[in-house]
Amino acid sequence: MASHRRPKQPSRARVTVLTTAAAAAVAISAQSANAAPSEKPSKDEVKTKVDKLYEQAEQATEKYNGAKEKQEKLQKEISTIQDNVARGQQELNKLRDSLGSLAAGQYRSGGIDPSVQLFLSSDPEDYLDKASTLDQLSGQQVDALKQIQDKQRELAQQRAEATEKLKDLDATRSELSKKKKEIQAKLAEAQRLLNTLTAQEKQQLAEEEQQRSTRASGRVEMNVNVHGSGYAGAAFAAAQTRIGSPYVYGATGPSSFDCSGLTSWAYAQAGVSIPRTSEAQAGIGPRIYSQSQLQIGDLVFFYGDLHHVGLYAGNGQVLHAPRTGTVVRYEPISNMPFQFGIHV
Repeated sequence: MASHRRPKQPSRARVTVLTTAAAAAVAISAQSANAAPSEKPSKDEVKTKVDKLYEQAEQATEKYNGAKEKQEKLQKEISTIQDNVARGQQELNKLRDSLGSLAAGQYRSGGIDPSVQLFLSSDPEDYLDKASTLDQLSGQQVDALKQIQDKQRELAQQRAEATEKLKDLDATRSELSKKKKEIQAKLAEAQRLLNTLTAQEKQQLAEEEQQRSTRASGRVEMNVNVHGSGYAGAAFAAAQTRIGSPYVYGATGPSSFDCSGLTSWAYAQAGVSIPRTSEAQAGIGPRIYSQSQLQIGDLVFFYGDLHHVGLYAGNGQVLHAPRTGTVVRYEPISNMPFQFGIHV
């Protein structure tokens, strides 16, 4: 007799898993069918994003410049302190030798004073704090002990100062490394976006940049007072000799510059030392908020955080090192959010 065994039914858990998987497959298929293909960003969209990345890179550049300047300053200060400590230690050794000679003379003449003998193997600070000890010493010995005490205190202060500056230097180096990585990341992202453009689109962007620079140069040449006067005029004249030099972050010339690198270099050629960063340069004189009062060569600052600076070129133009991918050139002040100027 044939067996009529019922087929084994799938478990409820298995049915649930299979149903869920099927539903997910259907949903993915529907999404794939309805999803619009990713569109390549337009030339204008790429330019907007790249310009923003370059602006962010320049912000980081000025922070980098500040950290680098601080690092150099700290290194000089630490070196000076260490030299002073070395000389101070030599002076201290001589003072101790001198007091030792006094003790030796006492010994030859009848023995070493107990307090002096104890001093030679200990710190004199305890003895100078005790009047009873001073009563047992000669005037010459007291003077020698006080000199030693003063020198020890001075050396201790200098060593403590050097230790703090070394800590500050380590923190500054970390900040420098962080800002450098930030700049490089922004520039790499900008380059990645530019690489999505066709050769024709890149050429169009380059032509637009050239046309803008040419128009600005023409407006400057129309200015009858283009040479300026005084230190500002001399700085402007120096900067004019660097038109066409490439922008390089952290560069201070003479063949490449960033924005504050150009202005600090230009004024140095005029015999005037100004700070390295745009933020620091913004604090060296009274601010001029009316563009009509600006003179040739005045420092002009842009953006709310003052991360960009150039030299006023007259006729509503600025001579500056704009950003990565450009060169030192003229440009309308109106292209950037002007904040104020400073006459040096």
